[in-house]
Amino acid sequence: MRLKISESKNSRSFYVQKSVWENKVRKTIIVERLGTDKQIREQHPGVDPEVWAREYIEELNRKEQEGKEASIFLELKPFKEIQAGNKVCFNGGYLFLQQVYHELGLNRICKEISEKYKFTYDLSSILSRLIYARVLSPSSKLSSFEYAKTLLEEPGFELQHIYRALEVIAKEDDFIQSELYKNSLKISKRNDKILYYDCTNYFFEIEEEDDFRKYGKSKEHRPNPIIQMGLFLDGDGIPLAFSIFPGSQSEQISLRPLEKKIIKDFGNASFIVCTDAGLAGKENRKFNDKGGRAFIMTQTVKRLKQYQHDWVFDDTGWMLFGDTKNTYDISKIKNDEKLFEKYKDDIFYKERWINEDGLEQRFIVSFSIKSMLYQRNVRARQFERAGKLIEKPEEARRPKKNDPKRFVKETSATADGEVATKKSYTLNEELFLEESKYDGYYMVATNLEDNAEQIVKINKNRWEIEAAFRIMKSEFEARPVYLSREDRIKAHFTTCYLALTVFKYLEKKLGCDVSSGKLIETLRGMNFAKVKAFGYMPVYERTAVTNALHDAAGFRTDYEILTKKALKAVLKKTKENPRGQVKAK
Repeated sequence: MRLKISESKNSRSFYVQKSVWENKVRKTIIVERLGTDKQIREQHPGVDPEVWAREYIEELNRKEQEGKEASIFLELKPFKEIQAGNKVCFNGGYLFLQQVYHELGLNRICKEISEKYKFTYDLSSILSRLIYARVLSPSSKLSSFEYAKTLLEEPGFELQHIYRALEVIAKEDDFIQSELYKNSLKISKRNDKILYYDCTNYFFEIEEEDDFRKYGKSKEHRPNPIIQMGLFLDGDGIPLAFSIFPGSQSEQISLRPLEKKIIKDFGNASFIVCTDAGLAGKENRKFNDKGGRAFIMTQTVKRLKQYQHDWVFDDTGWMLFGDTKNTYDISKIKNDEKLFEKYKDDIFYKERWINEDGLEQRFIVSFSIKSMLYQRNVRARQFERAGKLIEKPEEARRPKKNDPKRFVKETSATADGEVATKKSYTLNEELFLEESKYDGYYMVATNLEDNAEQIVKINKNRWEIEAAFRIMKSEFEARPVYLSREDRIKAHFTTCYLALTVFKYLEKKLGCDVSSGKLIETLRGMNFAKVKAFGYMPVYERTAVTNALHDAAGFRTDYEILTKKALKAVLKKTKENPRGQVKAK
């Protein structure tokens, strides 16, 4: 910084000026107006204005060298228009994702792939921006490219490079997943002895299926072709591996190939697989009954054989978690008001081993009064809604699972057995009573000999994988999918999977109780206004969540202004092995 003196006929004005680089052009800007001769003499009696000004600037330069930059004074003119096409607002929430991205070594994985294919574009820059955009502004690849321009660091690639990179990402999907797993072990121990697996599907805005996008049972009940995703999470809810397969394929057969991949590529051969009833087929259980593996799978009580069904609904012989000495008759508890209230928050269980069809497995059935009351309350509301549907016959047709319409019974004949000219609708009380029998009961099948309470506890954590799918479908907007080429579709879901992994590690890093939605909302709102050549001013609200993010990351962006020098230090902190000088906008 140096002194500038502007002389007029009757006065001199003193300014602090500085040379800066802006948009690759060196220019001189005014940092601060110090005042006129008269103003400085009034504020500092007995000093020479020019001598004082030079000493003041020397002090500013000294502080700048020590990293203690002085206050910044902006000169804004209310009559001066802003420059057309000049971006002034940028997102900095991605910085926290970027730090995790580098901690997981995704940049090094991209480097290995780049060396293999010898291409010139920056694969890591593309992949990282696709991940950040998927979390912060999910949309098409074109929109993701445009969004990348609004981050504090400019993208080092063009739009056509994204589509070329998608082909490579699809080819190297297995390598990326296995290397990411190995890298994750270097930053923290993984709870990979318990694995949760589930499937979901994603629809396409097309009418005709092809070799990959097939018609199947859509979880959104949409008539479009779909593809399916199988996803493994570890015991802490961190993604471990995924695969995609045609929508027409049964999800039952998707589990074993992905398990074999984990065993082969990840070197993890001994684990417990937890799934819901839809994936608990006999072949999947048998596969996980050998090689050091085990299973805990939800068992539908309604589909039990008769002797097993009778055993479940025998009210005697029940035990209580935490009480290994006594057995209980739950019919007495259900019918005694005092006992009902006493055991309202407890869980009863019983178990037995069954050896059939070459598989020995243990059935653990639990009963909870609290769960029974909840399920009865839900069903009562559905039954009430079904009663209202009778008045609107056109809305009472085609019931779906757990739909109130299932309680509407359609009658097409008169009392004499003749064909009715009109259909009539009544409430199906028999179905209501039949379903009520199962309220409060829950069963799992396993080949483990561990404590029953511990097994039930492990199984309850399956909600993590349902939450993961919910994040990808809602917050990350992974569907509908508009891509058509199979390799690009695979790459799209690879980036969704990586975005979920990076985000989950960020959640784990925070170590505080904040919802996924709130965290994403906070990251999306962490914007900065560019302040000429000085740096960036935060224009977001400082909250407990932003404090937690900064504390976990080890850097701060919530100063009144973030100078270019300070920003470079932050960018360096977010990268494991930064190369050369990091360039900000």
